[in-house]
Amino acid sequence: MEPLHRYPLIFNPKAKSQKGERTLRFLMEHANRFALYATNHGDEARELAARFAAEGEPVVVAAGGDGTLNAVVKGLAGSGTALGVIPAGTMNVFARELGIPFDNLPRCFDVIERGHVREIDLFEANRAPFIQMAGVGFDAMVIEETTWESKKMLGPLAYLLAAVKVLGEKPRKMEIICSDGRREEGVAVLAGNGSLYGGQFRLFRAADNQDSKLDVLVFKEAGYKLVLDSIKGLALGGVDLAASTSYFQAAAFTVKAEGEVPVEVDGDLLGRFTEVRFAAASRKLRVIAPEVVTGSRFVDAVKALLQWTRRPPELMESPRA
Repeated sequence: MEPLHRYPLIFNPKAKSQKGERTLRFLMEHANRFALYATNHGDEARELAARFAAEGEPVVVAAGGDGTLNAVVKGLAGSGTALGVIPAGTMNVFARELGIPFDNLPRCFDVIERGHVREIDLFEANRAPFIQMAGVGFDAMVIEETTWESKKMLGPLAYLLAAVKVLGEKPRKMEIICSDGRREEGVAVLAGNGSLYGGQFRLFRAADNQDSKLDVLVFKEAGYKLVLDSIKGLALGGVDLAASTSYFQAAAFTVKAEGEVPVEVDGDLLGRFTEVRFAAASRKLRVIAPEVVTGSRFVDAVKALLQWTRRPPELMESPRA
């Protein structure tokens, strides 16, 4: 009998969280199906993925968080090799976006085995590929301030503490120039290829990672006003409903800042720039994904709660004895 093909799998062995250790145990239990490649840093993951793509591997699997995923995507960009995902990070935003069961490793592996390929848009920020979202300004400042040690100790809370730290800083003004001639001004920009941000927040309500467009949020206000308006907007059904934000779609656009500002792609800091060019990559990305995307249990619960709280007052009263 011919042996089963082993998927090249790239992972970060430094992930010492409980989820990372559980993932490593799962991979070792299925070592006959994976050829494991431990990496020391993102560049090594990118180089490995590019090598496998050049050798004609049909599928390369990334096991880790969104940072590991982004590094592998950089290596696969422009190739015909499909990306397989074993989510093992803190947020796993891209896995959630595709409907990959991020909390069930056997089911994740089953998705890879089924081999359903979906082609999704791949965008670039100053030629750096990203699959889910990118940020200029406040969002990237938070990532810049969040250390690996704090993420290991505090998880998502580390980002909140960093956000509180940078809220008091005066932001640089930006001009956003779209390929269709539209112009906006603001102090922070988020660009979404998918709808989710930071886990399960459906920040980009109209986003579709197969429509060849980015959904763009421009924030006009800084500091606590930015946070309060964002919370208000989410409560109303979308951040874009807040008065100090602008929401639109664009195939390409450029952000010009009055000084260097931090930029992040898929949760990883890209660097500081005075100008950032967003555009589609030359080819789409092939991804192994479920044929049917099921909604998040958390999101479904929130929707149910909102529907309940919006019932007419007479239906919310307790029944009389």
